[in-house]
Amino acid sequence: MRLRRALPIAALLPALLTLSACSESKESGEGGKKPEASARNKTAAAEEKAEAEAERIGAVGPEALRKATLSGKRNGFEAKTVPAAETAAGKDLKADRTACQPLASLAGGYTHLPSVSVEHRSLDPLEAKNATVGSMWLASHAEKDARRVMDELRTSLKECPKGFKTLGLTYTDVQSVPTSELGDEAVGYRITNVVGKQNVPMTYTVVRKGGVIAAFYGVNMLTPKDSAIPEPLVKAQLDQIG
Repeated sequence: MRLRRALPIAALLPALLTLSACSESKESGEGGKKPEASARNKTAAAEEKAEAEAERIGAVGPEALRKATLSGKRNGFEAKTVPAAETAAGKDLKADRTACQPLASLAGGYTHLPSVSVEHRSLDPLEAKNATVGSMWLASHAEKDARRVMDELRTSLKECPKGFKTLGLTYTDVQSVPTSELGDEAVGYRITNVVGKQNVPMTYTVVRKGGVIAAFYGVNMLTPKDSAIPEPLVKAQLDQIG
């Protein structure tokens, strides 16, 4: 699978996509298709429930989160909507050590505390000379839970410098990296995913703005130290959150 899709795990872990596809196939029945009306009704019901929960806890609801998430060409990248089916495989990723779970969940494209709603985007560079590819996602929480996500992520970085394993995959060499003063608080780190015999360094920038966690993930196989998603794009996303 091409790194240009560079989702947190989907681009690197075809096995997870296979598991997800098998699950969808079972749910769809022998004919391989669910009635469209039934699927739409199920989606609408889930979104209505999420909107109600967001209002109850003072979080950003699904519709507002979609509007707050970048799409299209911005700051040297094109942000493209990623279907939920392509990210679902990473939702329940479990680390072999509890202390490392915040890192494992972010590797799967989610926060370790369940969010009210989440929006994923792939990030493809517009210029051929830019070798950094990646993705981003916004996760909506009550503000107290968003603060907890950041606090427990910092603890995880301190307690898991040697990495962790999850679903037979190995993540090693966890290092904090400096970030600017972004949003209400920000955390940066680099982690290496061992894929076969190849080491894939990945850089994460995780920012909290109110109750929204904005996570950015980048890979640059040519120059790993340049793999962070550029700050202008991060700031553009934070500005759109409002």
